Amino acid sequence: MAAAPVPPYAAPALPPEPAPLSEGARIVNTFIAPSKTFTDLRRNASWWGPWLLISIFALIFIYSMDRQIGFEQISRNEIAKSPRADQFDKLPADQQQQRIQVAGKFVRYLSYGIPATILFYFAITALVLWASFNFGAGAKLSYKIAYAIVFYASLPIIISSILGTISMFSGINPEGFNVNNPVATNPAYFMDATQNKFLYVMASGLDVLIIWSIVLMGIGFSCNSKVKRGTAIAIVAGWYVFWKLGLAALAAR
Repeated sequence: MAAAPVPPYAAPALPPEPAPLSEGARIVNTFIAPSKTFTDLRRNASWWGPWLLISIFALIFIYSMDRQIGFEQISRNEIAKSPRADQFDKLPADQQQQRIQVAGKFVRYLSYGIPATILFYFAITALVLWASFNFGAGAKLSYKIAYAIVFYASLPIIISSILGTISMFSGINPEGFNVNNPVATNPAYFMDATQNKFLYVMASGLDVLIIWSIVLMGIGFSCNSKVKRGTAIAIVAGWYVFWKLGLAALAAR
């Protein structure tokens, strides 16, 4: 008796690959559908788009400070809040002015170089997180992807730049301007920076835009590894709290 013919084996259909995203779609999806953006980094871990956007809005904010506040006034404000304020007030008027001018020029050059500063700062941030996820959580992702995650997750920063620019052109008091906390996105904005400095620095860390970025970073690392989303967010948040505690301890000295 002849054996019945065996039907050919049909392999199960694989789900279709998601369509690649353009740079513009990546940026938009970071705000409305972040998983799509961070998953697309596996295909292409470029970071120039968010770096360019963050840099442009940061330079607009800095130009606004230069025009509406002035870097010499910013230097006066920072000295007034520092432990050196009493010592500075005892100097002759000409020496005070000389120091203000030198400080103002230094702050101006440093501020307009922010695109390069962003590259360096984000590189260090990505390195710390990449090492933490790879060696601490077994993530096995490349540094290039980690670097791109940090850039896209930091896009909410542009909202701070926009709000800060608007506030300066709406008639803010130059003598009350705080370059380190220019907009009311955290409780420290409403506090006196010269009082409890430890509490002030920690309160500044409760910034809604920074918390947003921390969550985005956690999503990004989770999308590119087997680390659970909650765990990934906790790792990023843990490093941020550690960093703020260090700054607060230094400020309280």
